[in-house]
Amino acid sequence: MQLDSVYAGGKKLLTPQPRLRTGFFSVLASQTLPSGSILEACSSVGAAKYGRPIGLDEKIKVDLIVIGSVAVDPTTGARLGKGEGFAELEYGMLRYMGAIDDNTMIVTSVHDKQLVDDIPVEKLLVHDVPVDIICTPTQIIYTNTRIPKPQGIYWEKLSPEKLGQIRILRELKRRIEQETGQLLPTGPSEKLPPTARRRR
Repeated sequence: MQLDSVYAGGKKLLTPQPRLRTGFFSVLASQTLPSGSILEACSSVGAAKYGRPIGLDEKIKVDLIVIGSVAVDPTTGARLGKGEGFAELEYGMLRYMGAIDDNTMIVTSVHDKQLVDDIPVEKLLVHDVPVDIICTPTQIIYTNTRIPKPQGIYWEKLSPEKLGQIRILRELKRRIEQETGQLLPTGPSEKLPPTARRRR
């Protein structure tokens, strides 16, 4: 995705903190960027430097989400990520905030070789996020997906180990428990996969 075009178009960009370990999301807007800093702001370091951190109480409305994929099925909108689950957690928390709903478009950008036709929809999990639009170097595909989008965080699927990684998620859990007066369930323990390396 050409982030410099996003900034140049006057749009606001909502970007997650890396793996949600240091916070939640940051908001970047071209109007608040110093002159000549757009290219730097397109990097993860620049986004953290120039972005305004937001919390769970921020009143925002997200028009479109760009989500990463390892593979995606253009006929169904089913996708596979890296297996860490951060994109699904980010999506679930935005649903909790009311920032997105079922009508919010989900877009992924992949190479044509990442298009597949063998992701079994019946084996997708309730928190898996399908995509509405696929962008490749040669085409734009509208999937017209019928796969239901997640409605929030599925706490019964969330392991104590994953919860322990993410401070903002623990904060959300405490908040919901205080609001409802009930303890939320947790999922079974798991051995977390190795952390995928991110390019800056």
